[in-house]
Amino acid sequence: MTTTNSHVITCKGIVSWGKGEPLKVEEIQVEPPKSNEVRVKMLYASVCRTDLLFANGFPIPAFPRVMGHEGVGVVESFGEGVTGLREGDLVIPAYIAECKTCETCMSEKTNLCLKYPLSYNGLMLDGSSRMSIRGQTAYHAFSCSTWCQYLVINVNFLIKIDPKTPLPDASFLSCGFSIGYGATWKEAMVKNGSSVAVFGLGAVALGAIKGAKSHGAIKVIGIDNNPMKAAKGRAFGMTDFINPEESDKSIAELVKDLTAGMGVDYSFECTGVPPLINQAIQSTKLGTGKIIQMGVEEPNVNINIIGLLVGRTLKGSIFGGLKAKTDLPIIYSKCKNREIQLDELLSHEIKLEDVDSF
Repeated sequence: MTTTNSHVITCKGIVSWGKGEPLKVEEIQVEPPKSNEVRVKMLYASVCRTDLLFANGFPIPAFPRVMGHEGVGVVESFGEGVTGLREGDLVIPAYIAECKTCETCMSEKTNLCLKYPLSYNGLMLDGSSRMSIRGQTAYHAFSCSTWCQYLVINVNFLIKIDPKTPLPDASFLSCGFSIGYGATWKEAMVKNGSSVAVFGLGAVALGAIKGAKSHGAIKVIGIDNNPMKAAKGRAFGMTDFINPEESDKSIAELVKDLTAGMGVDYSFECTGVPPLINQAIQSTKLGTGKIIQMGVEEPNVNINIIGLLVGRTLKGSIFGGLKAKTDLPIIYSKCKNREIQLDELLSHEIKLEDVDSF
């Protein structure tokens, strides 16, 4: 079955034209979906730090790039081969697919699908784009471009959600918050009675704080040089706050001061700032400490290998280890049941056309 509208839609979206260039609202031509693709009318989108990296050409300098990878919208049309969706369904785009048939999708060890792999090149699976600006090819962000009024995405990267889900909640859960929550659940497997340190108190970190508390952590230390973020951390379950600028001690020393000199069981590094990665390692217990790395700022960093040789484990994480179609609905359900409340994540809202002056 297909409901493809064969016409090209001209709409507005936010575009990065190059490293250091200001973001601009442009008119974008969005093609109709091809086989196994869906065109989505975006209703709401949110900002992730990764968007800033894309705008500056990391990890691949593909420009012009239509920005955004967090958001929620409704199905506008779809191509042949698409099943389980109809026009008007509320959906979120994801950059991690789950075919449920490949070796890794059937494994509990990873969430990286082999059939529909994670992509940074800004193109569809067939190597082409569905967006253009004045005749010039425009690149997607990951598998989608949520800061555009319409986008085209492969159906395997799309998740249908409850139509009653508040749009801000749906957008936050499509990436940032869910990454942190998933990392405590799927990657670290936080144990009851444990201790946790969380580096950086953005949306990912707040998800990690909530996830750690939900899984029984009794000490959750939040670390940020912005004292205004302490209240947000406590709203999600943080028990202690460290502002590194208020002490001459290292962060690792401050964490150990709060844990009888032992360090924490788990560190969640959400910033990608190279010195903080080593501090996250040193903040955990000798022999058993686990460090989950979610943030990224530079492609290469220097790691103090001695900190790992003494038995600690450093693990990288993409999308918090969540399987998009299996695990995200569980988190959405917790939000619907008010086990997870995301009001503190919403700082302000702006209209698309106001971005140039933002």
